[in-house]
Parts: sequence; C-alpha cells; structure tokens
Amino acid sequence: MSTTILVHERSPAPATGGTLIADGLAMTGRHLRKIKAAPGVLILTQTMPITMLLFFGYVFGSALAVPGQQYRAFLVPGLLAATAANGLMTGMFQAAQDCDRGVMDRFRTLPMSRAAVPLGSTAAEVLTTAAGLVPLMLVGLAAGWRIEGGAAGALAAFGLLLLFRFATSWAGYWLGLLIRNEEAAGQLGSATFILPLLSSAYIPTDDLPGWLRTLAEWNPISALAAATRDRFGNAAPAADAAWPSAHPVAGTLAWAALLLAVFVPLTVRRYARGGRA
Repeated sequence: MSTTILVHERSPAPATGGTLIADGLAMTGRHLRKIKAAPGVLILTQTMPITMLLFFGYVFGSALAVPGQQYRAFLVPGLLAATAANGLMTGMFQAAQDCDRGVMDRFRTLPMSRAAVPLGSTAAEVLTTAAGLVPLMLVGLAAGWRIEGGAAGALAAFGLLLLFRFATSWAGYWLGLLIRNEEAAGQLGSATFILPLLSSAYIPTDDLPGWLRTLAEWNPISALAAATRDRFGNAAPAADAAWPSAHPVAGTLAWAALLLAVFVPLTVRRYARGGRA
C-alpha cells in the first residue's frame, strides 16, 4: 500500500488592507529587532550628522558667512534634511543584505502580502529616524541653534523630515533589490554622501555658478532643507530660487509624492519577481 504525500506551495495572502497592515507591522517589528541585535549601521548613520555639525559648525563656521544669522543656525536644519535623505543609503543596504543572505527568498514562501516586506523596512526606517533626529537637535540647541517658529512649525518640520525619509527609503530599497549584494550596496551607498553636498544643506546657493546653482536648487534635499529652516523659523525661502526651493514646503511634498508614486510600485514588483531579470 503506497502513500502519496502532496506538498502544496504556500501562496501569498490576498493583498487586502487588513493583511497588508498586519504583515507590515510584523515586518516592522522584525526590522527593529534586527537593528537592536546589530546596531552598528544605525549608530554610524546617527552619529555622523552630529560629527559633521561639530566639525563644520566650529572648524568652518567662522569662515562661512550666512547673511543675517550664525552659520550653525543655518547648518542644523540642513543636517536634519541630509539625515532624512539618508534613507536612500540605509534602505539600499538593508534590502541588498537580506537578498545576499537569502532572507528575501524565505520571505517569498510565506503567505503574506508582497508589499509587507518593503513596507515594514521603510516604516522601521521612519521610527529609527524619529528617534535619531532628537540627539542631533539637542546637540544643535547646545551649539546655538534655536527653534523660532513655535511648536506647530517644529512639528511640521519634523513631519516633513520623516515623510522624506519614508520616500527615500523606498527608493533605496528598490536599488537594494536590484543590486542584491551587500558589499556592492555598501560601496554605492557611500557615494550618496555627495548628494547633500550638491544642495543647500550646508551652504547657501546664492553665490554658486549659474548651472551649479540650478542643479542645487532642484535637488530635493535643497527643498527639504529650505522647508525645515522655514518651519523652524530660522530662514525664509529665497524668492529668486528655483520653484522647489522658493516654495519649499510644497516642493518637499511634491518630491516625496513623486518618489513614492514611482518607487512603491517598482519596489513591490521587483520584490515579487525575486532574482528574475
């Protein structure tokens, strides 16, 4: 007498709202536990802005003149914006690491929404960023920066920073799924350091050459930096700048919406396809 054993492949659960939320929360918890177990990347990414604040603010601060304000008051919102944009690097590294170690292949065998894995990772990025921005702001306050736009303005600035982190994390996650190699993602991620340098995060764009000023003012980080300064009450937007920098809150919202509209479906599709070309 023979016995036939049937093995059924587990298919993903239907992509309902309840399933996506529940699976996304589970994946968020997984990523937070992963960060807690190996906090090296988190510590590096969170302490680097503080190091740059101390270095730029005190070493170069006396040589950089910002009309109407101290340089450190100009620098701190820019560093907050650069930290938010760092989701591009961390999202890329996390996705490539999970691909390289075979974790993604295991996730695809589970009955869960295909969007849950990237959603959980990007949501965890927002939570860790919210906690990581606080020490930078405290050091900034100790260095002479002040919040002059009131509590409502500060909350609006904080919300814009987290929204931008969420959007750039999706872009980075998609890149990580493409690269699929932890070492390559680390090397490429270090190259993203140049993006804030080509923006108004660290220096005003007024005196830059024409073509470079245009490039910097259309950089999404410039819009976020200007919006953060505006909401914190540190500096008004430049009226003669390019549209995203002259209208920084609207510009930041537009850039974030564009990034999410492009990279959320691309990321989910790429994750579902796995290693197939």
